[in-house]
Amino acid sequence: MRLKAITLRDYRNYSEAYIEPCEGVTVFMGDNAQGKTNILEAVYLCCTGRSHRTSRDRELIRMGQDTAYVKATGVRADGTHEVEIALNQAGKRRIKVNGSPVGRSGELLGHITGVLFSPEDLRMVKDGPAVRRRFIDMELSQLRPAYYYALQRYNRALKQRNALLKDCALNDASVETLDLWDSELALSGSEIIHSRKAFCERLNECARKIHSSITNGAETLEIKYEPNVAPGESTTETAECIKSALISSRESDLRRAATGKGAHHDDMGIYIGDMDARLYGSQGQVRTCALSLKLSEIEIISAESGEAPVLMLDDVMSELDPERRRQLIKRLEGVQTLVTCTDKNDLAGAGIGKLMKVEKATLSEEA
Repeated sequence: MRLKAITLRDYRNYSEAYIEPCEGVTVFMGDNAQGKTNILEAVYLCCTGRSHRTSRDRELIRMGQDTAYVKATGVRADGTHEVEIALNQAGKRRIKVNGSPVGRSGELLGHITGVLFSPEDLRMVKDGPAVRRRFIDMELSQLRPAYYYALQRYNRALKQRNALLKDCALNDASVETLDLWDSELALSGSEIIHSRKAFCERLNECARKIHSSITNGAETLEIKYEPNVAPGESTTETAECIKSALISSRESDLRRAATGKGAHHDDMGIYIGDMDARLYGSQGQVRTCALSLKLSEIEIISAESGEAPVLMLDDVMSELDPERRRQLIKRLEGVQTLVTCTDKNDLAGAGIGKLMKVEKATLSEEA
C-alpha cells in the first residue's frame, strides 16, 4: 500500500496542512512540540479509528475550534482508498470511506493500513498486560474488522456486567440478570480468545526470526499467548469454559463488584530462553524484543493483505543504540515510511526521499 496524501484541518495545532509523502522515507524534522507527531497520529487515526495518545476526540480539535477534519488517501492493488474523519466537540464523528458515509467506525478498518512505532512501544515489554493486549487488539482489528466488532461487544457486555455487580449490592434480585451478560461475554470472548491465540502463534514465528537476526543468533525469543481462561478446541467449547469460569467466580465478583475472569485479563508472555523478559530483561533486551514485535507487525500485515503497510516511526531512532537503529533501517527497503526526528543524523543510511521541516505546525520542504 502507498499513502498518497494526508489532509489536516483544525487538527491539534494545525489550522490546515496538505502532505504528499514520497514512496520511500519521508522525514518530518523539527524541535519538540512543533507538530511532528500530530501528522503520524492523524494517519494512525485513519488506519485504526483511534489516536494512540488519547481516547478523547476533543483533544484532537485545534484550540478555539468546534471541529477537526482528517483525510488519508492511499493506493492499493485494487485501487484508491480514501478515509475521511470529521470530529466535533460533542464527541460525535462523521466518517466517510471512499466518499460514502459509514455508520460504524469499524468500517474504515483495512482501507489504510499502518504500523506505528513510538518511544512508548519500547516500554511495551515491561508495562502491564493492558498495553500488550492493546498491541494485539489494534493489530487484529486492522487485519479483521470482525475482531474489532467482537471486541466492541465484549467491552459493552463487560461494562454492563460490572455495573450490575455494583447494583447487586443494593438489590439482590439483580443477580439473576448476570446470566444474560455471562452469555454475551462468553460468546464474544470466545471469538477474541481464538483470534488472539492464532495471532500470537503467527507473531511468535515472525518475531523469533527477526530477534535472532538482530542478536546474531545469541538469543531465542518466544511469544506465548497467556489467556485468563484456558480455551477449548472450538469457539463453542471456549464459550462454555468462559461461562463456567464466570459462574465459579460470581461470589468473589459480587464482593469486589468487578468481573475477575475473561479476555480482559489476558496477557502475552515474552521470553528470552527460559527468562521472562517482562520481569528480568535488561534494557537492551527489552528494546530488542519491542523492536522485533513491531517489525513483525509489518511482516504479518504484508503476508495477510499482500501489501506492506505504511510504517510510522515517531522519534524512535533517538531512543535506539546504533546497532538496533541499523537493524531497523535495513528493514525499511520496500516499505513506505514516515519518520519524525529532531536530528536527521539519527537516520544516517536510511535513504531519505523527502525531508520536511516542521515549525509551529508549518511545513516546508528541505533540499
